[in-house]
Amino acid sequence: MNAPTVVIMAAGKGTRMRSQTPKMLHDLCGRTLIGWVVAAAQGANAGKVIVVVGPDQVVEAALPDGVTVAIQERAGGTADAVLAAAAHWGDETVVVLSGDVPLITPETIAGLVAAHERVGAAGTLTTVELDDPGSLGRIVRAADGTFDHVIETKEGATAEVLAIREVNAGVYAFDGARLEDALRRVPADNGNGEAYLPDALVVLRDDGGVVADHLADDPALVLGVNDRADLARVRVHAQARINDAHMRGGVTIVDPSATYIDVGVTIGPDTTIEPNTTLKGPTTIGSGCLLRNAYVDSAVLEDGVTVGPFAYLRPGTVLRAGAKAGTFVEIKNSDVGPGSKVPHLSYIGDADIGANSNLGAATVTANYDGVRKHRTTIGDNVRTGVDTTLVAPVTLGDGAYTGANSAIHEDVPEGALGIARPRQTVIEDYGKREKEGQ
Repeated sequence: MNAPTVVIMAAGKGTRMRSQTPKMLHDLCGRTLIGWVVAAAQGANAGKVIVVVGPDQVVEAALPDGVTVAIQERAGGTADAVLAAAAHWGDETVVVLSGDVPLITPETIAGLVAAHERVGAAGTLTTVELDDPGSLGRIVRAADGTFDHVIETKEGATAEVLAIREVNAGVYAFDGARLEDALRRVPADNGNGEAYLPDALVVLRDDGGVVADHLADDPALVLGVNDRADLARVRVHAQARINDAHMRGGVTIVDPSATYIDVGVTIGPDTTIEPNTTLKGPTTIGSGCLLRNAYVDSAVLEDGVTVGPFAYLRPGTVLRAGAKAGTFVEIKNSDVGPGSKVPHLSYIGDADIGANSNLGAATVTANYDGVRKHRTTIGDNVRTGVDTTLVAPVTLGDGAYTGANSAIHEDVPEGALGIARPRQTVIEDYGKREKEGQ
């Protein structure tokens, strides 16, 4: 099987999203809608990927390197959209996908191309059987069972047609040598002046070409996104795929329905993720970790790390092997050394912490002076007392200590104790004097 060219139709503003963000750039589990389709095409070893957009759409910045952009100058229908990319393909197999139908998989694309090339078809469409086809286009077959045409139900259909359960999945393969000519001959007489891509199959068949169909077994393939309600429904399926892949890779997810993991996250085996945990961005988690009700964004967790419950790890956080970020802890742009612990009620920002240190409850790095951010350096085997504020830039040497309720703004040498608080004053009979107005 030769590497196919993949054309992705992404024209249209998606006004039903009610958003300043173009529909194709809306987020789906850490990747844009169009990004999911491009990733599937690349995963199927496409030789070239072409994204067709409208003249006023700006999506190039969201596309990976090597993707070609073609412009559909006017809204002339799906056949016209594919024709806009004709200059970029040759005689190879051309696969056509929709940019707002993101649950396509590399396996489905590869299966379609194999079926198409096996019979030497001029065109092949993917179909799916649904219990409730709704308004999707129905597959009408000839008396011998072969594909005849697609009826778009939005243009009106008989009860007999509406009873058909097999629908057009909107995923096609064409012989590139014949496709451009067929597209130019698709009639634009559908009541709206648009030319529909399924009609190119009819043109190819009438020319004597073989038109085949490929039945897929995943109903989610036809789930498109037109508004935010659609996006939420698609997200359920995308998240289930992500979570399932992690569980089959050796990760324990206690409640997959209450665990939210972006597509770019990697997790090692024997890690346990408890409910209400969110893992976002290019987060990397090692083996044997425990995450409990945590929110982790673009962080690195090495093996044996414990996080939560109710912890927030922000971008740039690194927890080395065996480290802990405990209850109500927020860490940002900091490196927490192996075996070190930030057990509870602390904010650690822009800090470097050595090995086997323990930061007492309510330890805070005051990293911002109102103009610039500054770093805090904490050595190995350091112990901070409860309610310690470290006013950056400041360094605690190896084995240093701080007293409870201290505001440390000068370096504490190795093995020393830093205390920075006023002496306690006791005023006798204060309560009685307060009541008497004295």
